[in-house]
Amino acid sequence: MTQEPVISLCNVTKVYVLPSDEVLALDDISLDIYKGEFVAIMGPSGSGKSTLMNQIGCLDVPTSGDLFIDGKNIRELNDDELTEIRRDKIGYIFQKFNLIPLLDLRENVEYPLVLKHKKRDESGYPAKLLRMVGLEDKRFKHKPVEISGGQQQRVAVGRALVNDPAILLCDEPTGNLDSKTSAQIMDILTELNRMGRTIVMVTHEDDIAEYANRKIVISDGRIVDDN
Repeated sequence: MTQEPVISLCNVTKVYVLPSDEVLALDDISLDIYKGEFVAIMGPSGSGKSTLMNQIGCLDVPTSGDLFIDGKNIRELNDDELTEIRRDKIGYIFQKFNLIPLLDLRENVEYPLVLKHKKRDESGYPAKLLRMVGLEDKRFKHKPVEISGGQQQRVAVGRALVNDPAILLCDEPTGNLDSKTSAQIMDILTELNRMGRTIVMVTHEDDIAEYANRKIVISDGRIVDDN
């Protein structure tokens, strides 16, 4: 590929300093991810998958090495600039959905817009996104506890898209779902990727990883396979 990567890790190392020890979570990782790729990150428990996702998601910064998101080195950014990247460039989809219990489904999708613009949405875009991910209008006023896990994950996908991010980070997005619902969620992600979104997904399930067009396997904080 000739274009610049949207995500680039250059010799990234992450060390967590504990009271009695140091833990090497990522060990000199270099990795480029390009616009429009669908990447699955796999590896055993404790391999560094979550730490790698936290780095890419700008939830943490490397101990050493450089990490570029859309050409910006996150180690050189202040807290406000990191917040802008997390808000505007990256959408997050989590295993446990992380919806706000007191908000209805439309309000959950709208919430990142309110944080960005400091006002309620008047465009109808959150409702449009809910319809796009397969939710019926009659559900929009429901609270998260009143719908199934699969429906909650659809809402979470809508919320991740509401600020039109170029990158979607999915941390075990089907981990709490049955096989039929998992396939439905993965079909949605595949379509989003087809439309041009760059998707990085952590999964431990081989059948879910098959949806990606590239698999990266890590072990003991190092990349052991990239194909």
